[in-house]
Amino acid sequence: MAIGTPFHARTAALCTSFNWRQWSGYFVASSYDDFVEPEYHAIRGGAALIDVSPLYKYVVSGPDAVGLVDRVVTRDATKCRVGQVLYTPWCDAKGRVLQDGTFQRLSETTFRVTAADPTLKWLERNAFGMDVRVDDVSEKVVALALQGPRSLEVLNRIAKSDLTALTYFSITTAELDGIRVHVSRTGYTGDRGYEIWAEGQDALPLWDALVRAGQGLGVHPCGMLALDLARIEAGYPLIEVDYTSAEKALIPSQESTPYEIGLGWAVNLKKKGAFVGRDALHRESARGSAKRFVGIEVTWDELEKLFKAADLPPQIPVLASRVGVPVYAGPEQIGKVTSSCWSRLLKKFIGLATLDTPYVKEGTAVDLEMTVEYMRRRVRARVTKLPFFDPERKKA
Repeated sequence: MAIGTPFHARTAALCTSFNWRQWSGYFVASSYDDFVEPEYHAIRGGAALIDVSPLYKYVVSGPDAVGLVDRVVTRDATKCRVGQVLYTPWCDAKGRVLQDGTFQRLSETTFRVTAADPTLKWLERNAFGMDVRVDDVSEKVVALALQGPRSLEVLNRIAKSDLTALTYFSITTAELDGIRVHVSRTGYTGDRGYEIWAEGQDALPLWDALVRAGQGLGVHPCGMLALDLARIEAGYPLIEVDYTSAEKALIPSQESTPYEIGLGWAVNLKKKGAFVGRDALHRESARGSAKRFVGIEVTWDELEKLFKAADLPPQIPVLASRVGVPVYAGPEQIGKVTSSCWSRLLKKFIGLATLDTPYVKEGTAVDLEMTVEYMRRRVRARVTKLPFFDPERKKA
């Protein structure tokens, strides 16, 4: 039975839509309002406050902490300095992705790991023979994402020390309205943003302090529906939607490698230490991948043509879709779109797609399946690079 997060006393009072979902055994708001627009525009124009406490969180500590992290991830953990955050996938022995997440280096011998699904047993299994400890702190540590172009202004109103110098994918200790926290320059929206990590007993005072600090700066609580719109614009893959964890895949075709989900840049085959899946990924790197992760976009004009054929005006989807649909080149299916939405910002229908490699060149014309008036039809689309939206302020 799901329970509320430590922020539930605040989020429940604000969720006037009564639109909830379960995430890792917790209730989180899908949307606070009846309409998703206020929350989406807080991400892109103000500051959105998002409860991400249901993330699984582990602390890896001890003399061999770096060695364990380097063994399980595809990036070079030895180059991750104290105060940096490493975003990375981790794979099984066949080079198939199990998950993606972050590794925050809190000290020379300590990392905090965040993941969408449980990964304690995987870390413990790979720690065999090492002088290292893995602790599950998922229920002890709460997390809030403060995302949007005005998020730094909000934080600096209550921070004891100015956080302006905190760089992209870095983490630091801070004091917010007297509350000791970690603040990382990370997020899942593709915009300027921060994530705040605190002890569970500080959850409600922290929420209240951020709401007070955000007065006049466009702070708004934000649920998962608006977050979904933003992460599609940012081109971020979602586990069990855009790719299936190798741990849960039922057939080989459901498995993916980092190269196939847009995370090939996060594979370091030259790092000194061996890591799980290295040999398989080395072979794939040499021969090339059969499929790739790209963007798909449909213009307004093409949507008009599609609906006009059914004597209907264009109908724009309000929410993001996580239902996969086929992509075609002529009569042949060449892939699938797994996440899609109408981008309020870009005024286009966009989607995250996995396509056969011969069709991934930017500008390639393809057909996307859409259902109009209960009929399966095709609309002309084109392949585009990811991300769809990448503002300078994200890293500035």
